[in-house]
Amino acid sequence: MRAVCPGSFDPITHGHLDVIRRAGALFDEVIVAVGRNSAKKYLFDTDERLELVRAAIADLPGARVEVLSGLLVDFCRNQGAQVVVKGLRFASDFDFELQMAHINQSLTGLETVLLPASAQWGTLSSTMVREVASLGGDVGAFVPPLVAERIEQKRNTTHG
Repeated sequence: MRAVCPGSFDPITHGHLDVIRRAGALFDEVIVAVGRNSAKKYLFDTDERLELVRAAIADLPGARVEVLSGLLVDFCRNQGAQVVVKGLRFASDFDFELQMAHINQSLTGLETVLLPASAQWGTLSSTMVREVASLGGDVGAFVPPLVAERIEQKRNTTHG
């Protein structure tokens, strides 16, 4: 069975990777769908996020990366995916993801699996990583080494 793990992954964190790895243990194939939304202000553009996610999951058998634009249900149909996997950190995540699961299921029958975040990564978010990085903090403990390196390069080119 094929599953989709959607997100903006700006940047991809160890919390994202934990959910993707766990989804890989449950499903034959996992498509990491990197969202593209022109209304959002990203740290990394789409091509950079695709490259960083591909590098981060390169060691995961049965996992691949694709661009997601438009409706998730359409993307899943086009990819032949039967299920969406989302990670949950807090009750507010559950409230939002439950609404999304209901609408996706009613639109096309797409099922959603909600995985609770591992305790180690339960409070980690890309937003927090971007904030810490923007203030000059070391985010190396929260993201893969290549991502930390690219964040540092961006910081040096915008502040250097």
